[in-house]
Amino acid sequence: MTSLCFQSALHIAAQLRNREIGAVECLEYFRARVERLNPALNAIVVLDWERARESARQADDALARGLPCGPLHGVPMTIKESFDVAGLPTTWGDRTLSYVAERDDLVVERVKAAGAVIFGKTNVPFRLLDFQSYNDIYGVTSNPWDRTRTPGGSSGGAAAALAAGLTGLEVGSDIGGSIRNPAHYSGVFGHKPTYDIIGSDRLVRPPFLGGGDLVVAGPLARSAEDLDLALRLLVGPGRLNRAVHVALPEPQRKLHEYRVAIWPTDENAPVQRELADRCQSLGNRLAALGVKVSDRARPDFSAAHAAFVYRRLLSAATDAANDLTHRDWLQLHEERTKLRLAWRDFFREWDVVVCPIAACGAFEHQHGAYRGRKLSIDGVEAPYFQQLFWAGLATCSYLPATVFPTGPGVQELPIGLQAIGDVYTDLQTIEFARLVTREFGGFRPPPGTE
Repeated sequence: MTSLCFQSALHIAAQLRNREIGAVECLEYFRARVERLNPALNAIVVLDWERARESARQADDALARGLPCGPLHGVPMTIKESFDVAGLPTTWGDRTLSYVAERDDLVVERVKAAGAVIFGKTNVPFRLLDFQSYNDIYGVTSNPWDRTRTPGGSSGGAAAALAAGLTGLEVGSDIGGSIRNPAHYSGVFGHKPTYDIIGSDRLVRPPFLGGGDLVVAGPLARSAEDLDLALRLLVGPGRLNRAVHVALPEPQRKLHEYRVAIWPTDENAPVQRELADRCQSLGNRLAALGVKVSDRARPDFSAAHAAFVYRRLLSAATDAANDLTHRDWLQLHEERTKLRLAWRDFFREWDVVVCPIAACGAFEHQHGAYRGRKLSIDGVEAPYFQQLFWAGLATCSYLPATVFPTGPGVQELPIGLQAIGDVYTDLQTIEFARLVTREFGGFRPPPGTE
């Protein structure tokens, strides 16, 4: 089982189906890694080995009896702490919200139905409101590339666990880049789906039951192929809209047939030169392969106005500063509709926009009050939350976006970029990430985790 921990979930599942390894054996392999590496990282904060072992034993028994098995049959995986797993605590990093879940979230139901063996939950920030993952209940999660730095947030424990080879697959959530910035900081893949194609019970904080604006559930993985598989498994209606059925268009393009707009930086949220250069370099390399590339093509709206609309809608959705009247929100929703129409027109000519998801690479841990935090962008201090601009490009207009690793930078920290597509072209942005990383990159294990 050499380097099993860094293989794709698809590859692990194939070995399990072929009886090359057993599900219990596979789980114990990951358990040994968790016990050895997790104490220093604190990525997985709730462990459920006893029930996981029973699930793995049942998976082995089903294979031995020749019973049908799902695409994740026997694959060990973890889930972001904010999702409910029956019998385990859900806290959102806040003691006042803590409870023991009585039933599984829909996303948990779906991966379990596919055969996955869930053995734990991964860390998050307080109420999921940070680019870092730490809280007073479970403590600080560190980046496996450099433990003095964050792995991102709010799905930071998920990304760190994947990068360190502690889990086979993950499901996170995203409203302000919470899948995408951890994927970038930690060197893994992450996909923010088109809004509302994946039903979930716990996309808004407890005890609220209704769905939330902007927020989505989506997969994180060590390969684009795993994102594709996981997304197909997760897509489905919520408990109150069972009549809804989403059929995502299958990707049809080869890499040289993609039409790619490059957006390396922006005056509204300048990024590190290294990140902008990586984005531009990728565009140049794609052009050399015959891809239609432009670094000037942009949707027909003011980027500053788009950022303003997003930040106001985000505040309303997260209760961060919710002073909006319903009439105010409806006006913002109208402005959002204009942005969505502009994107629709843009995607008639272009297939994806490639751009950063954050202003810098993984930064050193910063705790304390949000208001005092700054990020250093090539020696210039920038407001901590200014970089939400890059998350909002896709989130505000309900667009899908896939983050893919492009290799480490000069500080040996990962650099990820996001590919944004038109609504419901989720499989196409994931396929683009697969094709690009087949040519130029892909997942690399952090030093010291082998």
